[in-house]
Amino acid sequence: MLSKKWSIVGAVAAFAMAGLFSACSDSSSSSGDDPKGEDSGYDQNSTEAGGAYVMITEVMYNAPENSALEWVELKIIGGSAMSDMAYFNLHLDGAVTYYFPAEPLDTNEYIVVTNDPDLFKKTYKDFKGRLFGPWEKDVKTDSIAKLSNEGDVIDVKLTGAGDVSCAFSKEPPWPSLADGNGSSLVFVGGNPSQASAWAASKKTWGNPGAADEYVSPITVRLNEIQPFVLGTDNGWVELYNSGDKDVDVTGWIFESKYKKMAWTIKKGTVPAKGYLVLPADDASIFGEEIILNPKGGSYYLYEVVDGKKTGGEASLLLAASNLSSGIVDVSDGSTAQGAMKKATKGAANEALKVGPLFIDEIYYHPMEGGTVPFEFMEIVNKADTAVNLYVTKAGKSKGWKVEGINMEFSSGTIIPAGGRVLLLSDSLVKDTAAIRADYKVASDVQICLYKGKLSNRGETVAVKQPFDYDDVTPDETNPDLNTSLVQWYYDWSDATLYSDTWKGMEETDGFGKSLQRTNFNTMGYEASAWKVAEPTVGK
Repeated sequence: MLSKKWSIVGAVAAFAMAGLFSACSDSSSSSGDDPKGEDSGYDQNSTEAGGAYVMITEVMYNAPENSALEWVELKIIGGSAMSDMAYFNLHLDGAVTYYFPAEPLDTNEYIVVTNDPDLFKKTYKDFKGRLFGPWEKDVKTDSIAKLSNEGDVIDVKLTGAGDVSCAFSKEPPWPSLADGNGSSLVFVGGNPSQASAWAASKKTWGNPGAADEYVSPITVRLNEIQPFVLGTDNGWVELYNSGDKDVDVTGWIFESKYKKMAWTIKKGTVPAKGYLVLPADDASIFGEEIILNPKGGSYYLYEVVDGKKTGGEASLLLAASNLSSGIVDVSDGSTAQGAMKKATKGAANEALKVGPLFIDEIYYHPMEGGTVPFEFMEIVNKADTAVNLYVTKAGKSKGWKVEGINMEFSSGTIIPAGGRVLLLSDSLVKDTAAIRADYKVASDVQICLYKGKLSNRGETVAVKQPFDYDDVTPDETNPDLNTSLVQWYYDWSDATLYSDTWKGMEETDGFGKSLQRTNFNTMGYEASAWKVAEPTVGK
């Protein structure tokens, strides 16, 4: 039996994606003409309420022209119509919260919910569909909740159960055109928590309430980038072409978000199913020698046709590391990126660098009435020495972070060799001392609280360590920025994009089982790196 000394807080009104938090103590305390609905992974045997399977089909999270407008479009993409959305408790949860009223929803109909109905109507004067909103206030700010431009997860729920989660992010490999550059984010099919399931709309401002054409993917990708490291060569950029035809990238644009610079590629052809390496110090390729900084950052490759960007793009998020960073293919059709165990210049990438910390257990969808009624994660140290999760470099300090649950570790958090830390959501659990007692969590296992919430459908969770930082000069035109800022850069230690669609692991989705790590030689993107078992809180 569970002790009455600790409490489970009810459903979270808003999913706190902005801001990082950590607390470790024992006190109370993520093509064409009509992509929406195609290849959605809808299960015809679904037993969701009303027989309806509701999907988010379009998102405007960072509108053009610095507009404050945000909106989400939904549609029944499988099953039957709903006679009463309120009866089946259709609502949004996670990044924003909204409960739909007692109205019907047809299978052929798109509906839109927004943060600002008046601004929406002014922006989309020809919109003829049904509009809902505003969504609920953020309990922390007492103002209308906002989708984080950094990335968010939105859950669609029926009768309190997770129907599907929509994720988005401003970082690669998510399309940059949807990040304040004019487009909306359009669902094109697949797992909606993965970037490969989304594309930027061709139409500026998107097309709420109707089907969308979207920017088709290109066959050339940024496959691996070696940053400049003193005593070695000046770095290089490797392109890979998955298509059946050679691709001439002459005139294409290569961009570094870190340097805030872009270069036009002067010459180069990527062979079909082959690689092209562009040396960073070859001025005949980029027009000048370029510096690929080991502090990492986002890099983009933009297709150019007839002198204009076509919208086709490839991207790679470099880890802050002296190692090369690249992309590896995952068996479920998605990709993973990070620092490479070894560089593979002009050849297929092999394995991502991992450790010393690993995500060891994920209990993301507790079973109602189960023996463990709260979600949790665990991180284990596989190194031979202790790892301090609060790093000091050149006089400045920063904690390791766990992306996906919005957590940053505070001073004093140290994981001994072979040790672990238990992570709990502060919106679901208050009394950590009682949990330690009830679940016999050893005294050397620290318990830390995070402000986010694990998605019931799957999302990317990454453990990252501070690598280096820059002092950033504040904007002198903004009087609120009167002190210097610090921009930190991170290296991956481990990451996963867990999913409730992983074959053979259905019992982790609300049936009382957790995901537990079995393979520590690779990052946790592959389902084969996990097993299903009874949750082991803090063990």
